[in-house]
Amino acid sequence: MSTYTLAATATFGLESVVSSELEALGCSGVSVENGQAVFSGGEADIARCNLWLRSADRLLVRLAEFGVSGPDDVYEGVRTVSWRDFIPASARIVVTAKSVRAPRGSPAAGPGVPTLQSVGKKAIVDALTGKSGGRLEETGPLYPVRIALSGGRAVVTLDTSGAGLHKRGYRAEAGEAPLKETLAAGIVILSRWDPSRPFADPLCGSGTIAIEAALIAANAAPGLSRSFAAEEWPHIPADEWRRARQEAAAARLGNRPDILATDRDARVLAMAARNAERAGVADMIVFRAMDLAQLRLEGRYGCIVTNPPYAERIGDARDVEELYRLLGRLYTSLPSWSLFALCAHHGFQKLFGGKATKNRKLYNGNILCYLHQYYGPLPG
Repeated sequence: MSTYTLAATATFGLESVVSSELEALGCSGVSVENGQAVFSGGEADIARCNLWLRSADRLLVRLAEFGVSGPDDVYEGVRTVSWRDFIPASARIVVTAKSVRAPRGSPAAGPGVPTLQSVGKKAIVDALTGKSGGRLEETGPLYPVRIALSGGRAVVTLDTSGAGLHKRGYRAEAGEAPLKETLAAGIVILSRWDPSRPFADPLCGSGTIAIEAALIAANAAPGLSRSFAAEEWPHIPADEWRRARQEAAAARLGNRPDILATDRDARVLAMAARNAERAGVADMIVFRAMDLAQLRLEGRYGCIVTNPPYAERIGDARDVEELYRLLGRLYTSLPSWSLFALCAHHGFQKLFGGKATKNRKLYNGNILCYLHQYYGPLPG
């Protein structure tokens, strides 16, 4: 078995959550960097982590890191990778790049994204063919290569996931501003909720938060219903994937947690119920069409996790601000409950009626948000 340096990328602010997930999966040498958690692992870890990681965006194999001042540095740095150890001559190679560029004229500025992609692809093909200007058939499995340039240094990786890990396969329908599945799972994990306690999302939209909570309660591997790029790679034995999938299927629990998802829009709620059906958790969530002002919650030590509208994207500002007030009144009526609200509105805490126990900076897409964490008591 080979050992690789692997990186599980994450939304800014969720790196520590991903790190904890990796440690729970038995991964070794986990360290946190900006936007990712890095660790050592082999083929079995690649299969298991792709299937099980809930809050990570992608799983990458780190291949090289080098300084860059111009296109020649990119070519030389990429070509020196031992590509034949990873990629067959028939591979379909797609190179994507991103660049956090320094000011123009700075020595660290480096080449732009189109140059990184074209020069990087040429370097890989030349390395595989053994000659400059070589050509590949590219009829085999897909190998997504990523080049990230920042501060005058480039990092080259292979993307084992293919489509992002948020693509669970259940959300064929979404509302106007859907929350990415990996971010939803991350904030559920941060909420400290466990299936013995009531759970509610009173502004559930397409149901992503409630569905991710149900998947956690069932100990269901979020990637079990999808495929990954690395499943087609010949140097990762098919038995590793087969074994990982069998173990994941056997690990599912028969929990029946108390999960309530409500929304005043019956059409959106029906969409959420269909998403839950596709996720295999429809029998674990109660969906109810209801205005927030009418909602009454029962039980002790429950947890509200929600992503209310921000007004920047959805709804009239006055309506949105009234939702925050109603959410605050609901929480006041539940002295043993906790509440976690992901919101971009700068006045949320004032409108809600109280300062959060903690505020955690997170990004919903390109929108800077805060997870406002109101801690109630825990059982025992």
